[in-house]
Amino acid sequence: MSVFSYKQRNNINLVIIIALGVLIAYSLQSIFSAILSTLVLYTIMRPAYVHLAENKGWNRRVTAIFLITISIILIVMPFYALSSMVISKISELRNNEVFFKNLLVKLQHLIPVKINQDVIQDGLNRLGNWATQLFPSLISSAVNIILSLLVMYFLLYFMLIERERFEFSLIKYAPFREQNALRFGDEMRNTTYANVLGQGLICLVQGSLLSLSFYVLGYKDPVFWGVITTFISFVPVLGPPVVFVPAAILQIANGNNFAGWAMLIFGFVVIINIDNVLRFMIAKKVGNIHPIITVIGVIIGIPLFGILGLVFGPLLLSYFILLVKIYETSTLASERLERIKTNDEHSEL
Repeated sequence: MSVFSYKQRNNINLVIIIALGVLIAYSLQSIFSAILSTLVLYTIMRPAYVHLAENKGWNRRVTAIFLITISIILIVMPFYALSSMVISKISELRNNEVFFKNLLVKLQHLIPVKINQDVIQDGLNRLGNWATQLFPSLISSAVNIILSLLVMYFLLYFMLIERERFEFSLIKYAPFREQNALRFGDEMRNTTYANVLGQGLICLVQGSLLSLSFYVLGYKDPVFWGVITTFISFVPVLGPPVVFVPAAILQIANGNNFAGWAMLIFGFVVIINIDNVLRFMIAKKVGNIHPIITVIGVIIGIPLFGILGLVFGPLLLSYFILLVKIYETSTLASERLERIKTNDEHSEL
C-alpha cells in the first residue's frame, strides 16, 4: 500500500513533470531559436507538403527532403552569405579612419554647427561593434550555427513526414478546447505569414528599390546598402530613411545635387509609400501586424536572437497576444456556461 492517496500521487507527479519540464527548457535555451525556426518553417512549408505528398501522392520522405533543400538554397545560404558580407563591410568602414574624418569635414561645411569629432568617432565605433554582434559570424560561431541548423532540420523532417500525428498531439495536449486549439492554429498560421512572408516581402522590395536607385544614381556599394535597408525595414520607426537620407545629404555635401535630391524624392515618394501599398495587399490576404507590436517585438527579440530577433521578436509577441485572446474567450465562455447552469438550478427549485 502506498503512503500517498490517489490525489496526492497525481499532485506529486504534476510537480515532477513541471520540474523536469523547466529543467529541459533551461537545457534547450541555447537552441531555442532553432526550435522557433522549426515551427516557423513548418508553418510556411505545410501547404506545399500537403499538396505534394498528400494531394499529388509524392513519397513523404522525398517531399520533406525536397522542401528542406529548397529552404537551404533560398533562405539559409543567402542569409549567411549576406551576413558575412555585412560583417566584412562594417569592419572595413569602422577601421577606415580617413573615410570618417573626410565625412566629418564635409558635414562640418554642410551643417553650421560645431561637431565634436571624438564623440562622433566613438559613437560610430560603438555602432559598428553593436551591428557586428547582431549578425552571426560563420567563422566565430560555426559550431553553434551548424548545431542549430542540424537540430532545426532534424525536427522539421520528422514534423513533416509525421504531420498528422504531430498536429493531433498538439490538439490533444493543448491547454484549451479543440475548437480553440484549431482557432489558434489558424491564427498562428496567419500571424506567421504576415510577419515572415508579408513583412519579409515588403523589406525585400524596399531594399531592392534602394539598391537599384543607388546603382542608377552612382552611389557606392549599392548591394551592401540594399541589404542593410532590407534588415532595417523590419523596424517601422526606422526604415529606409535611415539609409537613404544620410547618403543623399552626403551627395549634396559633395556637390552632387542631382543625385542627392533625386534620391530624397524617390525615397520619400516611392520607397516609403510602397510599404503602404504592399501592406494593404497583404492585409487582405493574411492579415496585418500592428506597428506597435513590431517595434516592441524587435526590442524584445534583438537581445535574445540577434538579427533574427527582427522576425522572431514580433512573432513571439503576436503569439503571446493570441494566447491571451483565446484565454479571454475561454474564460467568458466558461462564465456564460456557469451562469446558464446556475439559472437552470434556480428554475428547478
